[in-house]
Amino acid sequence: MSNTVGLIGAGVMGEALLSGLLRAGAMAEVIVAEKRPDRAAALAAKYQVDVLDNVAVASRADTLLLVVKPQDMAAVLTEIAPVLKPKSLVVSLAAGITTSFIASHLPAGHAVVRVMPNTPALVDEGMSAVSGGASCDEAHLAETARLLSSVGRVVEVPEHYLDAVTAISGSGPAYIFYVVEAMIDAGVFLGLPRTTSSELVVQTLVGAAAMLRETGEHPTVLRENVSSPAGTTVAAVRQLDERRVHASFMAAMEAARDRSRELAGGA
Repeated sequence: MSNTVGLIGAGVMGEALLSGLLRAGAMAEVIVAEKRPDRAAALAAKYQVDVLDNVAVASRADTLLLVVKPQDMAAVLTEIAPVLKPKSLVVSLAAGITTSFIASHLPAGHAVVRVMPNTPALVDEGMSAVSGGASCDEAHLAETARLLSSVGRVVEVPEHYLDAVTAISGSGPAYIFYVVEAMIDAGVFLGLPRTTSSELVVQTLVGAAAMLRETGEHPTVLRENVSSPAGTTVAAVRQLDERRVHASFMAAMEAARDRSRELAGGA
């Protein structure tokens, strides 16, 4: 569908997408907008792409990826709206910002897709959920999925699910890192060298994730398979249950969902 893909915003997620798109060879040209001169020079040298200003990128892009902070979205849209190509596709990766908000700042009829990605896109294991706006058709969604599949998996969901998606997979890597950090610290407390504890925990995480994906078993079944009666795992899980860890995780994700809604309200 598109020949030129423009990226506005070259932070962690923006660079992850840039790198993945170039590796996948998903289009004829990628151009990037970056305001900081040192950062722009570094990106141009590393990826051999044109690094321009927002207006220049928006005026050339057939598909425009907006990887900007939610609080910056209105200003960026106001800046680029007058120069967008008439049939360009606008894809937002900003948490909490609705397709209707974006469309209201653009010329009538522009197709808008909203995406919630996550940071494992850095290692091509991302999880992106996509939702189309009012002027979006299946071709626009397919094009967005094609681009994002260069850095991981893609699922299409109704837009009203995206605040929940933000809480689960968007913020999800941070929860996993939080648990991993605690497990590594526990290993050190129990007498292991930190490097040994880290290796044990990380490979355990990788193996457990592979079992979930490859077996298709419910996590409760897999957990119970590890839990011998009156054994070590049962003793550990009992402590987690007594401290309401399960309920705390659910409450944390509810808070993340609510914050995503707040971001939309303040856009």
